[in-house]
Amino acid sequence: MSDTANVYFTDFRATYSENLLQKLQRLIKAAGMGGLPFEGKYTAIKIHFGEPGNLAFLRPNYAKAVVDFITAHGGKAFLTDCNTLYVGGRKNALDHLDAAYANGFTPFSTGCHVLIGDGLKGVDDVNVPLPDGHHVKEAKIGRAIMDADIFVSLNHFKGHEMTGFGGALKNIGMGCGSRAGKMEMHAAGKPKVNAAACIGCGVCVKCCAHGAVAVGQPAAKAAVTKRVAHIDPAVCAGCGRCMGHCPKDAIRPGYDESIEIMNAKMAEYTAAVLRGRPHFHISLICDVSPECDCHDMNDAPVIPNLGMLASADPVALDQACADLCCAAAPLPGTMLTESAPHKDHFCALHPNTNWRTAIAHAERMNIGTSKYTLVRC
Repeated sequence: MSDTANVYFTDFRATYSENLLQKLQRLIKAAGMGGLPFEGKYTAIKIHFGEPGNLAFLRPNYAKAVVDFITAHGGKAFLTDCNTLYVGGRKNALDHLDAAYANGFTPFSTGCHVLIGDGLKGVDDVNVPLPDGHHVKEAKIGRAIMDADIFVSLNHFKGHEMTGFGGALKNIGMGCGSRAGKMEMHAAGKPKVNAAACIGCGVCVKCCAHGAVAVGQPAAKAAVTKRVAHIDPAVCAGCGRCMGHCPKDAIRPGYDESIEIMNAKMAEYTAAVLRGRPHFHISLICDVSPECDCHDMNDAPVIPNLGMLASADPVALDQACADLCCAAAPLPGTMLTESAPHKDHFCALHPNTNWRTAIAHAERMNIGTSKYTLVRC
């Protein structure tokens, strides 16, 4: 691996002879994306379709520019993301497709189909071995994503309330994990049953491969008296299948992992997605909302739109994006100007986060390097 990676950058200025979509295609061509062996190959483009109600996600026009580039090189592209761990508009494939289409990501607007990576209920995944993983020995990645021959990430760079910012590593590692994979990254413990929501249907009992779930009477002093599901944490393998199958979303994960360990797991999941196949990464620093596109709202952008970046190295790409953002002047009247002053914008927005731990662990996993040369084009 090279000691320094090239990260290609162009701003959002446009002319009558070159619009932003043409400029994006020129950027990815200069960065070497055309050198990938696209001819006849299935190419997964990992993107965030945006939670219904959120308006900060990338416009589908950018996705089409990337799709058109891949198609022109003979590739068979599809847009993809995996279902969410939390309850919302993208927790299963049907709702997820509805959200994607409502936000403009249709085959007619983007030039390719949308495949939800981990299937209907978020349980169609592949266990990818990680023998060198510090925290994860088998990453649970959406099957459709692992079936692809080539992987491309198209990232909206923004703030994030848990990881500091969301860029390439977040889009790949957390985004490509199935519901069980997302639980593994977020939680050190096992799923728990919300007795008030449980209807005692027993679906979780049938789908558990380890015999960890049973339906019975609650404890003597419990607030509910109906029959509900119980999970034996000593037997539970933490696979998350019960969460995916529960018709009432009564089984929930524990968000109890430390930020540093979660970031490390996210980096290890990124390694599982990328290893063994060609990959390329694109990040757009625009509409930089302070929190994730997973929310059904978005606060005002905290810095100006800075530009589009591309690289074969996702670690260098994230580092370059973070550096550009932190050097930018905050926009007045936003969450950033209301936060306590800090030399790092993302730490100012979310003081309990530490995005640098994900970068450092990604380097330890040999995903890439934080040392980069910014090539303007």
